[in-house]
Parts: sequence; C-alpha cells; structure tokens
Amino acid sequence: MGRLQDSNAVLTHFNEYSERCFVEVSGDFASKTRLLKSMKADLDHIFTKLREMKARLAATYPDAFPNGAMSKTMDQRPDLESPLD
Repeated sequence: MGRLQDSNAVLTHFNEYSERCFVEVSGDFASKTRLLKSMKADLDHIFTKLREMKARLAATYPDAFPNGAMSKTMDQRPDLESPLD
C-alpha cells in the first residue's frame, strides 16, 4: 500500500510539473505557430509572383530559354501540404 501511495505522489507531482511547463511553453508555441503560418503565406505569395514573372518572361522572350527549360524550373519546391508516400 505504501508503494502505491508513493507512486501516486510521484505521478501527482509529475502532472503538476508538466502542467506548469505546458503553461509556460504553450504561449511561445502558439506564437511560433502563427509566425510560421505567416511566413509560409508570405513565401507562397513570393513564389506565385516569381512563377508569374517567369511565365511572362518566357512568353515575351521565347528564344531566350531553350525548349523545356522553363517547365523544369517553374516550381521545384516540394508540396509540404501532401503526406509523403
């Protein structure tokens, strides 16, 4: 019975400690998550603009790029939204 009470006391102490740590870190985690989402939106916007510029350049100066060169470089970023196979 004594070991059970000791185990319960240790678990209670650990749960209280974990709760305090979670409260301390949850605010930082939420702000960093918002920052990352904002950065992703900014980068998506930038890459969209770059793709549009590349397409306009290829349409305006078709002789400047060898055949197929633009299609290879249009977007080489991996899709982070889709799960990996």
